[in-house]
Amino acid sequence: MAVYISPLAEVDPRAVIEDEVYIGPFCVVGPQVHLGLGNRLESHVTIKGRVQLGQFNHIHPGAVIGGEPQDLSFSGSDTCVAIGDHNVIRECVTINRGTQKESGVTRVGSHCFLMACCHVAHDCVVGDRVVMANGTLLGGHVHVHDFASLSGGVAVHHFASVGSFSFVSGLSRVVQDVPPFMLCDGVPARPRCINVVALKRNDFSTEVIEALATAHRLIYRSKVGVEHARDILRSENKLFTEVIQLVSFIDGQQTGRHGRARDVRRAA
Repeated sequence: MAVYISPLAEVDPRAVIEDEVYIGPFCVVGPQVHLGLGNRLESHVTIKGRVQLGQFNHIHPGAVIGGEPQDLSFSGSDTCVAIGDHNVIRECVTINRGTQKESGVTRVGSHCFLMACCHVAHDCVVGDRVVMANGTLLGGHVHVHDFASLSGGVAVHHFASVGSFSFVSGLSRVVQDVPPFMLCDGVPARPRCINVVALKRNDFSTEVIEALATAHRLIYRSKVGVEHARDILRSENKLFTEVIQLVSFIDGQQTGRHGRARDVRRAA
């Protein structure tokens, strides 16, 4: 299928537009934008700055991708946004460019679903198959790992990390890293239990699920400490790869400030 550009859209002739792209009315596409195969921009989508969009993404009305970072120290550096394939970006989502403080790139992976009014701030890295429900806000430098889910109205503190296969319930305030495989809730958010639903849906074995549940009980309820918990899990033959990932993540939290491992990058 040929490219379709509405006569009511404003597309800079220097933008790179690949085959099967649809650009609806009142869209604005800047000169440094690269739209890959099969992307669909509904009406009133704005893509500005240096933006690389993969293939078959569906961008809904009011979304703004590639706006300048909302950082008072930003001095106009040539930073960018890089987005993968098959993402759904709903109404009024904003994804800001990176800053010179890190790699200069704000990244979103593939097969993600960003619902209406979400915000992905500068220097964030969002993995693959991430779901962010309506009104979720990511502060600068946040990392969200693969298969994580954030419910509606979640606010994530800058430099925090959200682990793989975790779930953060609605209206939670995330001020510390969210460990992988955990369900977190509250103001501030705390791990309440393992994310059984996601683990079963993604075919984790019964043995791994039980081992993760044991790790959660030891660390968050019995509070035996990470090292002692690791020793107990090893003695019970429950130190699976996923359990090692969980324990290492929690151990790494202590290297940063306020339970955020990546916070050490702030000083750097």
